[in-house]
Amino acid sequence: MAESECSVFLFSSTSAAIRAEKLAMESDFKVKLIPVPRHLSSDCGVCLRCDSAEVDAIRSLLESSRVEWENVRRL
Repeated sequence: MAESECSVFLFSSTSAAIRAEKLAMESDFKVKLIPVPRHLSSDCGVCLRCDSAEVDAIRSLLESSRVEWENVRRL
C-alpha cells in the first residue's frame, strides 16, 4: 500500500484501536495498527492504517459496531 493512498483512523484509547483492527480484519479489510504520526495527534499512540478507498466502508463498520473514533486523516 503506497503511503499516498493511505488514511488513518485516530482513537482516544488503545482498546478502541485494537477493537477496530479486529473488526476490520474480520471483514477482510487490509488494515494495520501503527504508531500515530506525531504531526497528527499525541492522544492514543496507535492508529488504524487503511487504504483511502476503504475509509467509508470502514467508517460504516465502526459506527455500526459502536467503536468510537476521533478522526480520519489522509497520509
